[in-house]
Formats: sequence, C-alpha cells, structure tokens
Amino acid sequence: MKQTPNNTDEAALLVTTVLHNWNLQNQRLEALLEQLSDEELARETAPGRNTGNWLLGHLTAVSDGMLPLLGLRDKLYPWLQHIFIDNSDKSGLEFPPTSDLREFSKQVNETLTDYFNVMQPQDWLSRHQAICEEDFLHEPHRNKIGMLINRTAHLAYHLGQLIYLKK
Repeated sequence: MKQTPNNTDEAALLVTTVLHNWNLQNQRLEALLEQLSDEELARETAPGRNTGNWLLGHLTAVSDGMLPLLGLRDKLYPWLQHIFIDNSDKSGLEFPPTSDLREFSKQVNETLTDYFNVMQPQDWLSRHQAICEEDFLHEPHRNKIGMLINRTAHLAYHLGQLIYLKK
C-alpha cells in the first residue's frame, strides 16, 4: 500500500487502538493480581482446571516470547517456556514462587511497553519472526500488529479464567 498522509494517519490510529486494548487488558490483570493473595493464586480456577499460578506463569511466558517474535530482543525468562508453554499445569513441574511470577510478569510487561512506546506505525505492519520473508509477501496480514491483536485476545481469555479466583 502506498503511504499517503491519510493512510499513514489511519495506520497510526489502528496501532494506537490496538495498543490501548493491550494496555487495558494488562491493567486489568495487574489490578486483579493486586486483589488476589498468593494462596488464592495457588487454587484452581475451577475443579480440575488450571491454577492461577500456572495461568500467571503462562501469560508471562507468552508475553516474554513476544520479545524475540517481534524482533526486539531475547526473552527475559526463557526457562518459563518449558514450565508454562511446553507443559501443562498438571505436569508435576515445580513452579517459581508466586512472588517471583508476579515480578516476572511486571518486568516483561514493562519491557514490552518500553519497546512499544518507541515503535512507529510502519514497524507494526512489518513481519514478525515466526514467518519468513517469502511467505510474508503472500500473507502480509501476518504482521506484528496482528500478533499483538492475537496476544491481547489470549490475555483477555485467561484473565476471564483468573477472575474466578476472586472470593
């Protein structure tokens, strides 16, 4: 698409809208985490379902994975992948302490925010690292903003599960 002042403004508006929704879901998660005790996070969201700790670790690992996928930097906590993405809550693997998970989550989101604040609209329309350049030519919708939209929906979904931990 040829860049004109009008469609450049539209791309900036789209990016602003998507970033606003990403930030809103993260603010909701942070607010919920402030309300939940470590004991509440250790509980299952429903009988036989994931614990709050696993969901927090999972969301943190997924967000941490965005750093290299967006071409920004290496993961901050690469070991979380094995525990919270490659394996299920009931795998028997030991989780980091809840206080660490809370801190990891904050650090990952602060790091993403720092990068997001300096990215330009055209950066968001470029390919992410999970697609090769050749495939991206045929599927330009597989861009960074599309990934952020997907991750925002993922966050909102799991936030809906975590709500069940509130008394």
